[in-house]
Amino acid sequence: MISRTFDDGALLRAARPGDEPGILARIVDLAVYEREPDAVANTAPALTESLFGAEPRVFAHVVEREGEILGIAIWFLTYSTWTGRHGIWLEDLYVHEQHRGSGYGKALIASLAQLCLEREYSRLEWTVLDWNAPSIAFYRAIGAEPLEEWTTQRLTGDALVRLGDSARG
Repeated sequence: MISRTFDDGALLRAARPGDEPGILARIVDLAVYEREPDAVANTAPALTESLFGAEPRVFAHVVEREGEILGIAIWFLTYSTWTGRHGIWLEDLYVHEQHRGSGYGKALIASLAQLCLEREYSRLEWTVLDWNAPSIAFYRAIGAEPLEEWTTQRLTGDALVRLGDSARG
């Protein structure tokens, strides 16, 4: 079970119903930080369905103190055909600016590493914006390495619709 209490009374734990507004607030903060303040279309009800619906496929760990969500790690499972094992894709890691340097970010990502070890997952992966020097430095400090030979590809919007429609024949 994922749980850690910090000296300041904050608690790292798995997300639970009722956390959705705080998680969404941190998602919005992340979008602002990543210079995309109007990009978040997610809602608290959508998070409820994704995290706690009949078949959750998205998971979250939070750092919470006195009912306030201070940090989030939102993740989902991946699968490696080469290793034959699952892994974790870290979609979002964010700690509110006022609480950075508290160890929350490292604890959140360490909780995912611990989960990988417990479940015998083969990897923990994520992306980071190339201009985000503080995050890159943090990731290097914990031992993460860039995969410079790989680039992320994405289909969205009209291109996604066109390709999807082409499958209909």
